[in-house]
Amino acid sequence: MTIVVTTPTGHVGSRVVRLLLQAGVRPRVLVRDPGRLDEGTRARVDVCRGDLTDAGFVREAVAGARTVFWVDPTSHAAPDPIATSLETAAPLVAAARAGDVDRVALLSSIGAEKRHGVGHIDALAGIETALDATGADVLHLRCAYFFTNLLLDLEGLSRGVLTTAFDPGHAMPWVDPRDVAEVVAVRLLNDGWRGRVVQAVHGPEDLTFGRVARILTEALGYEVRLEPVAEDALRETLRAGGLSAPAVEGIVGMSAGSRDLVPEQARDLLTTTPTRLGGWAHAELRPLLAAHQGPGAA
Repeated sequence: MTIVVTTPTGHVGSRVVRLLLQAGVRPRVLVRDPGRLDEGTRARVDVCRGDLTDAGFVREAVAGARTVFWVDPTSHAAPDPIATSLETAAPLVAAARAGDVDRVALLSSIGAEKRHGVGHIDALAGIETALDATGADVLHLRCAYFFTNLLLDLEGLSRGVLTTAFDPGHAMPWVDPRDVAEVVAVRLLNDGWRGRVVQAVHGPEDLTFGRVARILTEALGYEVRLEPVAEDALRETLRAGGLSAPAVEGIVGMSAGSRDLVPEQARDLLTTTPTRLGGWAHAELRPLLAAHQGPGAA
């Protein structure tokens, strides 16, 4: 069983690699800088060093694999993020179409089921569609909003401010990437699934950003207030930061397109994961904020 893991140093990929190793599988990892892998991991995996934007590298690295776990590496700030995501996945799609890869597990997102109008998530919808047409067995793992997205604004949270352009009153699933990795790993190790499979990966509850602010207040030990940002104000900020028009709309579109989003798959035994935001925030976010704030922080 040859399992290829992309982005093996990310929040999800690193945990997937660890779980596969613990299951007795030696995965093939595609990584730009092997030095980012810890020494113990490097000794136990097959390392393919290269860039996922290099079509030749990707095609050669995935050839002959039973299963490829694909995580789109494209930054939301790329000049044309949707086009870049689709171009980056193209060699994987070609390998699946040619029969060089038997199965692909795609880290997708809730919102991809809309197919259009959800910003950069539209790229994941396009990758889903392209993989569906290859004839390979494909698994689309549609993940909820990651807890770790909160790490993108440690400065704001350290000041007690939670900023968002999402509808503050719209409840949506939140999920711990470690729980996502556990679902990914068991799916990769299960050799029985066939055809096209879609599985949502939700956390244990749907949360509004208002509720998130209250959870963080309790977990962090100080008040965190919600500060909604209008879409036009976000556009202005992103443009001032030098982002291109496609990048701006890719970012704004994710929040705008999620305002009426109801995930295609409801919460049930198969789609719900256990970790609650409060526990994660106390164990993971609180120490990071203390380090960010410096000596003397709570």
